[in-house]
Amino acid sequence: MSDLDRRVCIAPMMGWTNRHARYFHRQISRNVVVYSEMLAPEAIILGRKDRYIHYHPEEHPVAFQLGGHQPKVLAAAAKELQRVGYDEINFNVGCPSKKGKIQPFGAHLMKQPALVARCLAAMGEAVDIPVTIKTRIGVDEQEGYQPLADFVGQVKESGCKVFIIHARKAWLDGLSTPRANREVPPLHYDYVYRLKREFPELTVILNGGVTEWIEAREHLRHVDGVMVGRRAYKEPYWLAEVDREIFGAAEPKPSPPEILRRCLDYVQQELESGTHLRDMVRHMVGLYRNAPAAAAFRRHIAMEGNPHGADLSVFLGAIRIADRLSRPGSAMLQSQT
Repeated sequence: MSDLDRRVCIAPMMGWTNRHARYFHRQISRNVVVYSEMLAPEAIILGRKDRYIHYHPEEHPVAFQLGGHQPKVLAAAAKELQRVGYDEINFNVGCPSKKGKIQPFGAHLMKQPALVARCLAAMGEAVDIPVTIKTRIGVDEQEGYQPLADFVGQVKESGCKVFIIHARKAWLDGLSTPRANREVPPLHYDYVYRLKREFPELTVILNGGVTEWIEAREHLRHVDGVMVGRRAYKEPYWLAEVDREIFGAAEPKPSPPEILRRCLDYVQQELESGTHLRDMVRHMVGLYRNAPAAAAFRRHIAMEGNPHGADLSVFLGAIRIADRLSRPGSAMLQSQT
């Protein structure tokens, strides 16, 4: 698939956007592009690659994010990811982890645009699917728009056409945690808008702080797409609006019980293959996040679904609770509409 509709993407999130989360999100929206967690290419080439790159066909369109700095190693991993059917390879040049100082990856690579270009070029030569980049507007003492424009101007020579820009810079030495780097540096959406104006030939996706669809529609007046993150994961029923709000779908949004029923066969098949129920349902706890009346659902999923050996009956119980909460007149239904 070479021409993905990237108007809305769900960000790669470490520890969160694994294959079970991606399958669940796909049952809520048929159109968003879902992304894997970041993985080092060595894990694909030398490790238990089936464990890391397995996915369900219903996840399409699905992208895989790689983090690293060695062009040949990244190219070999990208080639394997294309072979198994991923739709896009995304290169992480935005993670502010301190581990990136030793063997550079993530946002530390923003200081080495020539190396970033070599990595992207090597992956692009190895595969036929899009190779994209997710990066920041700058790092450390870099100020203003120009460092971003200079970085993109050099990196695009690799042939990369899709730039996902987190509209905050990263402090590699001044902030202690990745969370602080997601919240403390101010957002500069105007830099991302200007980037699209000055590089109209590129596909520019804006990331950072998008928590309402009305905001997303405003951003889409200036850029090609938006990438949403933590609200999509922690409050997944928010995604139920996106197919109508952004993609113009005519069908009504699915109800929470319908979403769970869409997952039923998947859950059963995974249980039969040895997957623990908790590994799947932990991504579903937030389905009723903003509904106080749905505490019974959250408690059931979080507690009954957690023990080793929890079986399909627990998931069927969650569906029954969801049915009860979604009946006309229930506090749950009123709070979700």
